[in-house]
Amino acid sequence: MFKRVVRQSKFRHVFGQAVKNDQCYDDIRVSRVTWDSAFCAVNPKFVAIIVEASGGGAFMVLPLHKSGRIDKAYPTVCGHTGPVLDIDWCPHNDQVIASGSEDCTVMVWQIPENGLVTSMSEPVVVLEGHSKRVGIVTWHPTARNVLLSAGCDNVVIIWNVGTGEAMITLEDMHPDIIFSVCWNRNGSLICTACKDKKIRVIDPRKEEIIAEKDKAHEGARPMRAIFLSDGKVFTTGFSRMSERQLGLWDPDNMEEPVSVHEMDTSNGVLLPFYDPDTNVVYLCGKGDSSIRYFEITDEAPFVHYLNTFTTKEPQRGMGYMPKRGLDVNKCEIARFYKLHERKCEPIIMTVPRKSDLFQDDLYPDTAGPEAPLEAEEWIEGKNGDPILISLKHGYIPGKNRDLKVVKKNILDNKMTRVSCPINPKSEAKLEEVLKEMKSLRELVSSQEKRIAKLEEQLSKMDI
Repeated sequence: MFKRVVRQSKFRHVFGQAVKNDQCYDDIRVSRVTWDSAFCAVNPKFVAIIVEASGGGAFMVLPLHKSGRIDKAYPTVCGHTGPVLDIDWCPHNDQVIASGSEDCTVMVWQIPENGLVTSMSEPVVVLEGHSKRVGIVTWHPTARNVLLSAGCDNVVIIWNVGTGEAMITLEDMHPDIIFSVCWNRNGSLICTACKDKKIRVIDPRKEEIIAEKDKAHEGARPMRAIFLSDGKVFTTGFSRMSERQLGLWDPDNMEEPVSVHEMDTSNGVLLPFYDPDTNVVYLCGKGDSSIRYFEITDEAPFVHYLNTFTTKEPQRGMGYMPKRGLDVNKCEIARFYKLHERKCEPIIMTVPRKSDLFQDDLYPDTAGPEAPLEAEEWIEGKNGDPILISLKHGYIPGKNRDLKVVKKNILDNKMTRVSCPINPKSEAKLEEVLKEMKSLRELVSSQEKRIAKLEEQLSKMDI
């Protein structure tokens, strides 16, 4: 019997490459706030980066093609009154992004199709419900307008962004700070990592803990937990001796780990990024200068080390491009946006292939931007798997529909403050006035654009 020494894997030769300097985003003052989030969010249209801001919190949204030196006066999204801690693009609309901040609020923004022209300070909706800073925001993978937020008040809130209301509040499940929250593939469960060293698998609609593991990693430093596509939970943390560890757990039997690996003794928190199509996990340590990647399979030892991509500069944060934003013609299987102190550098992970044909084994159908469920259906108990799309001819983005927020009780709220009844006639009048104001705003905006165009033409004319 011959023992196979080298495990067969099509991802064994994946290699990383940083792009040339002119394709980086330069002169960006990346946030210095002490919080272990990625500070960067990417989709096929934009890269968003949390930046330093005086008097409040801001993040920058750049169209992907706008590389090179970024002007100091480039507009930002700056509606928060405290530093921004986390940002996340909506998976169902490439122009909608959510942000959580030290000012205890979550804000949802609609970015214009071609990027920002002026700074944006008015969100589409402000979600208020946390009593302490909000460090985690993450969209539901399959239900439209469902957003989860977790704060330092140890509370998880699931919002219906379409109405601006909290649908579910999980209050007494976490006795300490929540380090990470992750949805499973169809959004029926969440898994959390908490400062009390427990990993919890929670059914948010039933508001009950399905499985938990105490001391998943015994070290005191922050843990991370993510769901894999088969329902297992992948964790990163620290041992008692402060060695970095990664673990694989089965929620049906959390007593013993499926697999645990010791890594090294660095003290940066390992941020896991997972590709459900290829079952590859990329680990980016904050303050590290490397990205390690592992393939997860059904064969022991289950988590297989593939390779490490190393650079000279440490990373302050990391953005991860969804599969539909990759270049399939170059066999690109992952793209990261690495944050330095003053710039953002894309890193491309490629599988070397000789053929120019579409590699269908590298690109199985992947989750597309269409949502199978509405928020109301999800809260009623329905589940839906992601609607898959083929990348064979590249991803062609469709038209994003505008995010409309219909607040059911906004007039009721105003009535209670004013404490005088509004009759239907004056309500209709109010609607009319608001409509007129909106159309006037649009008129002023279009006239401003027209004036700017005329001024530009004037400046080009020889007078």
